[in-house]
Amino acid sequence: MKAINNISAGLAGAVVLNILHESAKQLFPKAPRVDLVGEEALSDIMESAGMEPPKGNALYGATLAADIASNALYYSLIGQGKKENILWRGAGIGLAAGIGALTLTKPLGLNDAPVNRTNTTKALTVAWYLIGGLVTALVLKGTNK
Repeated sequence: MKAINNISAGLAGAVVLNILHESAKQLFPKAPRVDLVGEEALSDIMESAGMEPPKGNALYGATLAADIASNALYYSLIGQGKKENILWRGAGIGLAAGIGALTLTKPLGLNDAPVNRTNTTKALTVAWYLIGGLVTALVLKGTNK
């Protein structure tokens, strides 16, 4: 039951994160484009496995699904540990994800411009992952009452 609660809360955080990403890219030219990094990563992984990656909307959809699933699992870690530290854990895990999005793209051989092109882009990237972590923590806090 606890694992299901943790994953469900992680899913809530991942969905909020993706709503922020998807909405902002339509409205702000300096918005992070994590979707582009994800598409590049998914294509690279599939090609290295000898598979043909999807193109266009199929690539976008596969990347979005993989992003939501992986972030839900990552954010579900917030539910581990003492209940009284859950908000701190949510903030820490969210910040770690945001900083990772900024610093791991280039070492992984990915184009880092979609998340690092301006200071505004960098700040929004970190802030949105932080928000996802906090949403997860708040959902867990609410379900633990």
